[in-house]
Amino acid sequence: MLGACGFKLRGDERFVFQAITVTPAPGGALAAELRSAFARTLPAQQTADPQRAVVLDLLQEQREKVVVGRGAAGQVREYQLRIKAVFRVRSANGDELIAPTEITQHRDISFNESAVLAKEAEEVILYRDMQRDIVRQILRRVASIQAL
Repeated sequence: MLGACGFKLRGDERFVFQAITVTPAPGGALAAELRSAFARTLPAQQTADPQRAVVLDLLQEQREKVVVGRGAAGQVREYQLRIKAVFRVRSANGDELIAPTEITQHRDISFNESAVLAKEAEEVILYRDMQRDIVRQILRRVASIQAL
């Protein structure tokens, strides 16, 4: 029945290039996760030589924790966690394939002084979830490149 409605599971991304370099090296956590994601999806090996590969420049990776709610006594009750990533993709000869693009994610998290350790663990999990979502979005955008 699902096949009749046109529904199709999203498969692995297909790329028109065989090698990619993610800069800066080593970069932050987002750059490392991008490298491992490309290693899983590209049929060829990644290369560190930007002269022979498509280059994904991770121009900015920023994490923020902003207070968005306070209680009657002025105590923090809610935070907003944010990740902002700016990237671009260039061909081996320097042509811009994807202009600088910004992707942002945010999650709200309540705060309770009696559960500080649990809230810190929840914060780590939320940051990791946002980071994975950004990596998936970048992979889909890079897969949309039609021709070099």
